[in-house]
Amino acid sequence: MRQNLGFRAWFYFRQGWSTYFAFIFAAINTMVVTYYLAIEKIPDLKTIFPSFYVYLAITSSIGIPLLILVGYAHQKKTSSFKAEADIAYESNPHALRVYNNMELLLQLNLKLVNQLLLDYEKNSVSDEKLDELIKLKNEIESYFNQRKDNKQIDIDLFKKFSTLK
Repeated sequence: MRQNLGFRAWFYFRQGWSTYFAFIFAAINTMVVTYYLAIEKIPDLKTIFPSFYVYLAITSSIGIPLLILVGYAHQKKTSSFKAEADIAYESNPHALRVYNNMELLLQLNLKLVNQLLLDYEKNSVSDEKLDELIKLKNEIESYFNQRKDNKQIDIDLFKKFSTLK
């Protein structure tokens, strides 16, 4: 995992730069430029924003909640984040391998459960054990068939498994 130390350092540098430094720098730069080049030159705006600190307080109190709503909409209410995640997932060979392995494991589990059901029927296992296995088989089949179009099923199953710990 540590073979590409230079590329890892470059990745962490870009993350730190774009997430923290460039964001803060751009926000400060935008506030300073808009105030001193636009607001200070227009008397009507100067009455609303008498000082840079008042301008900073007002725009921050409006801008921060607005940007939080925009970020929430981007992540939860539009399909733009899903498209970004799909692209990142498709271009990541490790994630793609995990996805493919999970698909194969689901198919294998279904075949194993079907085989166990046949064995149980031949060996007259208790009805309780048989019902338990049939229930598991039905859950796997239901999940396997429904999850292709419905992400809520994946979320619900994740919540179910995370509470089993």
